[in-house]
Amino acid sequence: MTAIVSKQIRVNNAGAFRDDVGTDSTYLYIGRSQNWPSSDTAIATPADTVFDKNNVHQNMIALKKVAQSDVSHSITRYNWLSGTTYVAYDDQLSTLSTSQYYVITDELNVYKCLQAGTGASVVKPTGQTTNAANAVESDGYVWKFMATLSGTQATKFLTNSFIPVNVLTSNDGSLQFDVQTNAQNGSIHRVVIINGGSGYTSTPTVTISGNGSSATAAATVVGGVVTDISMSNIGTAYDEALVTITGGGGSGCTARAIISPPGGHGANMADELGAFFIMCNINLDSAEGSGDFPIDNDFRQLGLIRNPFNFGTTVTATASTLQATRNLVYGSLAGGAFAPDDVITGGTSGTQAYITSIDVGTSTIRYHQDATTGYGTFQGSEAISNAGAVTANISSLGNPEVEKFSGEVLYIENRSAVARANSQIEDIKLVLEF
Repeated sequence: MTAIVSKQIRVNNAGAFRDDVGTDSTYLYIGRSQNWPSSDTAIATPADTVFDKNNVHQNMIALKKVAQSDVSHSITRYNWLSGTTYVAYDDQLSTLSTSQYYVITDELNVYKCLQAGTGASVVKPTGQTTNAANAVESDGYVWKFMATLSGTQATKFLTNSFIPVNVLTSNDGSLQFDVQTNAQNGSIHRVVIINGGSGYTSTPTVTISGNGSSATAAATVVGGVVTDISMSNIGTAYDEALVTITGGGGSGCTARAIISPPGGHGANMADELGAFFIMCNINLDSAEGSGDFPIDNDFRQLGLIRNPFNFGTTVTATASTLQATRNLVYGSLAGGAFAPDDVITGGTSGTQAYITSIDVGTSTIRYHQDATTGYGTFQGSEAISNAGAVTANISSLGNPEVEKFSGEVLYIENRSAVARANSQIEDIKLVLEF
């Protein structure tokens, strides 16, 4: 028995995730202010285990809600470069999704290759024709204009490795919508010669039959051999097509028609170009969320979590930002001052925790715990101290805004320390492959 999982499942799953962001509460989280265990340059590799997901919750600092406008289908980036040989779209090419059959130019135009020349491409595709493919270039390539990236798309989602793509459901005034509208379902833009035959003394007749209509083509004969078949009319509504060559005094020429993807070239950019990547782009702006995201410490872990609860409830959180750490307010200090990343210890309870952040103005410490510190509970009014003998008494204890261990951890990324600062914006791009 042989089987295959189609690319379409991957594209559909990516699209479902994007749609779910609009209906669920998906958050970006940051966490782990303390160093990595053995060395801060030896970044731990995350694993898809319950243990690692629980650690995410323990180390979580803050969360920011992801909007649907922060998410885009994406495809691998292939720049048009003179001297590169590109692959033409072919409805029988099983490796199409990993081939360079589309490009982006320096004008941010995206083109699909419908016909490759006999060698490398040397003429950059230009133009924004929305109702047909470009004419044959002097290098033999034929390109189909698909879309021009908007400024917002380019700023948020275009990277050195990925190109954002989308499928429009209404007229936004863009050329892409015109391309989608004008796409010809079941069209035939190219006929491939399998065998050129022999003995042709005149031009044979090319007939395209099938369940569509209006596709016509003409043959070129050189030295008694059919060397080219060009489309006169691309036709429409073909799911199956048979090419026959008759007359011309010769024999043996065989060819096949290449049928467009469902809807026609340009009808669904995500499906056609294999957009089974999703890119999330979220900015963290200084101490946003009224300080939910502290600026006096760094973070080493980030990711995505879906549908966490508000603290102490089973109600799905919807706030734009959430604080994930517990906190305490302390009284007068003795022996100096506490600092972020200090380990504090309760004099009565023996509880230990990492200091995540300190608000000196309100004498508030945000803290978190892991397996190293243990998971004890501080007592109200007990004394706390650090390794340097700084001490203070706890005045009050406070809870996070999110219920620990609630929600589904969808993505974990460990990295080297990211320092935060006032008036600094972190531009975070996460890529998920489906």
